[in-house]
Order: sequence, then structure tokens, then C-alpha cells
Amino acid sequence: MNFRRRTRVETDINLTPLIDVVFLLLIFFMVSTTFTRETQLKVDLPESVSGERADNTDPQQIEVLISATGEVAINGNVLISPSLDTLKAALARESGGNHSLPVVITADARTPHQSVITAMDAAGQQGFTHLRLTTSEPENPAP
Repeated sequence: MNFRRRTRVETDINLTPLIDVVFLLLIFFMVSTTFTRETQLKVDLPESVSGERADNTDPQQIEVLISATGEVAINGNVLISPSLDTLKAALARESGGNHSLPVVITADARTPHQSVITAMDAAGQQGFTHLRLTTSEPENPAP
């Protein structure tokens, strides 16, 4: 058996070519990249004008009223829970399977946005194609 120590050959790593390559890549990206400045994203948000709501509402529509506390009433029937599944079930019950009925979602400025989004999502998942947003005056106007 040979237990003699072998001499190690030291390997040198020369970093100079690596630095040159990185420097060339940096120059390439600086020269070939163009930068544009976007000040804002254009998002089409639903709009509603207060006072737009007419008193002669169509009897063949589903009216979803969302209060400032987040309570939801569909055609005058207050829902126990404003969850997505409850809204979908109530919309299916009120429509009777007719998904061509217009759905009118009425809310005021103090209504939580998530409640309106949940109502829109429930109507979309049930297949309603005519969706309208209206506003109402706040229940307790700010002083």
C-alpha cells in the first residue's frame, strides 16, 4: 500500500476574462435597451352618475342594493350573508333561469368596494350579460 502524500497541483482561476465578458455584456445591454416612461395605466372603471336612476324601473330586472355596511338586498329581500355563493344562489332564484334579465347594482359612495365586486362577480358567474351600476345618495350624509 502506498500511503505517501501526493503533491497537489494548485489550480489558478483567472478572473480577468470573466470580468471582460461581464463588462461586454453590461455594455451590450446598456446600448441595446430602450427605456420608456409610463406615467399611468389606462383602466376603464365603471362610471355612474347620481340621480341617473329612474323611478320607473323595469319590472323584469334584478335589483341588487348594497348598503354602506355591506348588507345586500336582491329585489327587496335582504340576504343573510353577502358571500359569493349566497349571492349566486339568490340571483339564480330571482332570475328563474333567465340570464338575459338586466342586473342593476345600486350602491352609494360609502359602500365597500369589495361588496360591489362580489356582486359583479356573482352576476358574471351566473351568466348575466346585462349589468348596470347605479349610485344612490348616502344613507347618513357626512356633516
